[in-house]
Parts: sequence; C-alpha cells; structure tokens
Amino acid sequence: MRKGIAVSPGVTIGTAYCIHEVFVDPARATLQPHEVAGEIARFESARKRSIQDLRLLQQKVEQQVGKDAAAIFAVHESILHDATVVGKVRAWISDERLSAQASLARLLEHYRELLHRSDDEYLRDRLADIRDVVERLTGYLSDALTKDSGFFSGPIIVVADELLPSQVVMLGDSTVHGIVTQAGSQTSHAAIIARSRGIPAVSGVAGVLRQTKTGDVIIVDGREGHVIVNPDPEVLTAYRKLEREFFDLRDQLADNRDLPARTKDGQALELLANINGVADAKSAVAMGGSGIGLYRTEYLYLTHASVPGEEEQLEIYREVVAASPSGSATIRTLDIGGDKTVPFLGREKQEANPFMGWRSIRLSFEHPNFFLTQIRAILRAAAPDKPGDPPKAQILFPMVTNLEELRRLRAIVRRAEQQLLNDGKVFGKAPFGMMLEVPAAAVMIDELVKSVDFVSIGSNDLVQYLMAADRDNPKVSHLCQPLSPAVLRVLAAVVRSCNQAGRPVTLCGEMAGQPQAFAVLLGMGLRRFSMSPAFIPSIKELASHLSISTAERLLHNALKLSTTRQIRSMLNKELAALAPNLRPILMQ
Repeated sequence: MRKGIAVSPGVTIGTAYCIHEVFVDPARATLQPHEVAGEIARFESARKRSIQDLRLLQQKVEQQVGKDAAAIFAVHESILHDATVVGKVRAWISDERLSAQASLARLLEHYRELLHRSDDEYLRDRLADIRDVVERLTGYLSDALTKDSGFFSGPIIVVADELLPSQVVMLGDSTVHGIVTQAGSQTSHAAIIARSRGIPAVSGVAGVLRQTKTGDVIIVDGREGHVIVNPDPEVLTAYRKLEREFFDLRDQLADNRDLPARTKDGQALELLANINGVADAKSAVAMGGSGIGLYRTEYLYLTHASVPGEEEQLEIYREVVAASPSGSATIRTLDIGGDKTVPFLGREKQEANPFMGWRSIRLSFEHPNFFLTQIRAILRAAAPDKPGDPPKAQILFPMVTNLEELRRLRAIVRRAEQQLLNDGKVFGKAPFGMMLEVPAAAVMIDELVKSVDFVSIGSNDLVQYLMAADRDNPKVSHLCQPLSPAVLRVLAAVVRSCNQAGRPVTLCGEMAGQPQAFAVLLGMGLRRFSMSPAFIPSIKELASHLSISTAERLLHNALKLSTTRQIRSMLNKELAALAPNLRPILMQ
C-alpha cells in the first residue's frame, strides 16, 4: 500500500497504464521486420503534419501576440528539420525495430540526460522545446493507438508523474476509472480533471511509477489517499465491496438531480459547476447543478493545437452558455502561468517562483491585443436573446491584487465594447467580477468590492498564498489546508464584507465541494458554491441535513479550535452523525 493525497473521492479497481513522458503502448513498443518501413512512413507523416501545424501557428501567433512570441515556433520547426534528431529516430526504428513512439520517448530521455548536465540555462530551456515537439508528434501517432489498438478496452487506472491537459486529450474517450500521480496536489491538473469526471484519484504518491508496471492490478482509494498494487485476494475482495458501496451511493445521489438545493430549514442555495469545457457543462446538467460558476478558459488554450481566434472562442463560449443549466455562465479570462503555460505566452521566461510571478492578468496586461480578443469574445457571448433580457455571461478576472488593476481592467473592457460598437458586433453588458486569490485583496476587500459587480473566491490559490506553501510541492503541500484556522478566519471576513456590500459572492475553489468545508462556509453566510460537477449531488444531499443554525454552530466551534486536525476531526464526527448515508465520502 502506498499513501498519497486524496484528491477525488471514491474507490475503484482496474488495470494500471503507466504514462512516462509520452504514450507508448507496451504491446507495440517493438516491431516485426515487415512493419519497419510502415513505421518510418508513419513517423514522416507525423513530422510533416507537425511542420504544417507550426507554420500556421507561427503566423497566427504573430498576428495576435507579436513576432517575439511567435519565434518559438520557428525553433520548434527547426528541431523537426534537424538531421541529427530525425536521423536518431529513423535509426532506432530501422535498426532496433522500436516503434515511432518508443523512439520519441528514447529521444526525449537522451536529450534530458545530455542537457541536464549543462549549467547553461539556454541549453536547459531547449529541453522544453524538444518535449513540446515530441508531444506534438506523439499526438498524431497516438490517434491509431487510442482508436484502433484496443488497449483501452477495460477499466484503466492511469499512472503518471503528472497528468497534463494535452495527455488527457490524447486519452480521448478511453475507459479511465482512476488516476494516480507522483506529483500534484488537491488542486493540480490531474485532480481538477479527475473531479470534473467523477474519477477517483490520488496524487503525490512518491515512486509509484518505479513500483508499478502496465498491466498490474491496482486499487485507488480516493477517500483515504491509498494506492495498492497487485493486492492479495483478501484485500481485493474487501475493496471490491467498498467499490460497490461507492457506486451504489453515487447512483442513489443521482436521484436528487432534479430537486432544488435547500438546507434542512428551507434556505435556497446555488450549487454551480466549475468546468473546463462544453462536456463538463453538460455534466453539470446531469448532476443537477443550477449553473456554471466558473469556466476555466485556459484549458481551451492548453489543449488547443493553435491559438483560438475570436470567432472560435465565441463559438465555444456560446456552446458552454447553451449547455449551462441556467442558460448563462461565469467566464474567467485566461489564467495562464504558475503550473499552466503555453509556448507563445512567456514559457521561455524562467522564474524562480512562477506562482507569485508573471501570470494571470499580469501576463494578459503585457499582451493587450491578445487579451482584447478574449474579452471581445466573452462580451459577444454575453449578448441576450432580446433587449431587456439579462446578459448570458459574466466576465471574471483572475488574480486581482489592488484597486489600480481593477481600474485598468475596467478601461480594457470599455475599449473592447467600443471596438465592438465600431465593428457593428452585437454584445452584452457582462457583469464585471474579480477573483479573490491574493491575500492583499482579502485585506482590502472592503474597498475593492465597491468596484465590482460580484466576487468569486478562488480558494485554491488563496490557501497556498496564505500558507506560503506551493500546493504542488509534496514537501510543503500538507500546509495547504482549507480547514486551517487562518484560512477560515480570512474567508469569514471576506464573505461578511461582500454580504454587507450587497455584492454576490461565490466560493469556486475546490473546497466548495468538500463536505467539511461546505458546512462551515454555509455558516459564514455563503449561499453560492461552485464545484466540480461530480460533487454537486453529495453536497446537495448534505445541505438537506444541515440547517443554517447548525452550520453557524459548526463554524463557531471550528473558530474556537487552534489546529486543522482538531477542526477536521470535529467536523467529521458532526457530519457523520447528521448525514450517516454520506459516510463513504466523509472519510477523508
């Protein structure tokens, strides 16, 4: 048994599929002699298609962002023309009969060993370029794997160092029942993706790739953070029972989909969904959500082969709005930086502490035309069906730090509106909101709230900034606890200020979907919660067991305690007594 961080609840059992740097189907890692010529042709086809992609991408980025940003794609194309690089891959295919994907994995490892020995920062940066090229090639080569190989025919547990959005796209519609990663935390890409799909997941399992091979039987317990590889029959039988209990509970909770979200004493609540795309918006409907509280638009960029233009963004935003249960959505502008990067927006810049550096609106301010394109698309998506109707979208800006930034953002929105008027485009007056993630903004919320139409609390970043601990660093991620007394006190003050100012406030971090956190947030006066769609049924069920007075009592008791462990223990005990049917998901 390996212990990690429980990031998405549930218990599942399946076959391990280990992802290292690129996808390599073990059954096709080596070739038969008669397959060599075809495999070289497959590699050359992927190379030519990648070159075409990069040329189009360079032109598009140059138009939208600038020549400097577009230059990186010329570097990527030069790698695809490099005789040494191409020669190595072809030689490994022809001489050692490695598949094209296995050869690319070997190429990446070769350059990693070579460049990591260098003290030259420029050379080390080139490794990232080679990885991008390899991932682009692998994307084409993986089409046949995911669609034709039949490897993903049963329940699969993906085991990886870290699961990137691009890798999720490559997995396609395969039957992934669980996710285990060596790196990451409750707010990593893998965690967010797993929760949005309702997949049990555990992160931060050190060394799991060394101890697991593709084909192993693996158990994932996303409640307790346990991973068990090749269990004995007795353990397997016990977990099969837990797996059935989890799925039975999920099926039972699905029955509350069409019921309104209300507390035990009748207080109406809004249970909204955090989404990464149109599929998640449809999931929100299936799970009984009342709307879209946060559309993370960065996943549109992270999984896109090119730079999405205004019309393409508009089409997707309209699809999200149309799929939303309420017919409207809160759309957050690009939140790139930290652990999420794209090559054409500063990936070449190395920062000692990227989470506290050049990211989110700070990065967007440096690319005003690029930023305006997204704002224009959101405003157009907000256009109501007829005059007098409310706008269909709200615009949300991440990582706001001070009043000066809010004023600057207002000016950019006014500029976008004027451009659309001049162009004769129909648009809506989208409500203007700020994401509260920076402690400085929490301290100044009484002033900032006067300049916005609504506030969304991003607890994922707020917690790590308050605790001065990188949530994706296993050495310190244990400090990133939403139930920390310090976090609860700050959140209580923010919610109180927003309510007093009459501004709608939503908590859209992952803690909104955690039963223990939900109970105390309800006690603070929060009535709008946005979470992964898979969590909505269980939170709706929990709300039906909680009165406002009970939630206020739980908050009062929590604020009297001095440690996170005491708070969690108290809440687990209280909630297990109030909602005994939810015990399978409360054991975290």
